[in-house]
Amino acid sequence: MEERLLDYVALGLLIFVVLTIIYGGMYIHDIPYQMAKKRNHPHKEAIHTACWVSLFLLHIIWPFLWIWASLYKPDVGWNMKSSKNKEDQEKLEAEINALKNRITSLEEKSQMKEL
Repeated sequence: MEERLLDYVALGLLIFVVLTIIYGGMYIHDIPYQMAKKRNHPHKEAIHTACWVSLFLLHIIWPFLWIWASLYKPDVGWNMKSSKNKEDQEKLEAEINALKNRITSLEEKSQMKEL
């Protein structure tokens, strides 16, 4: 009688462990999709589909999905530009405007000399 009880306990424990591993894997594989959903990622459905594909590929592509989901931020976009680039762009725009003004003034001077 005791042997049967231990067999049932072991079987129950085995079933519990297997189900925990299965549901844990399904939860982990869905993390990039949850990130994309939270960030309102424009490719969240593609990430979700790729997460399921990753589940069947034993999570081989999962790190790339996590990176893909984390790159997009709603307030910044793809986060490919740094603040330094923004400062450089503003300096270039100011320099271009100064050059335009100089060209305009030189054109006006040359027209006055012709008259």
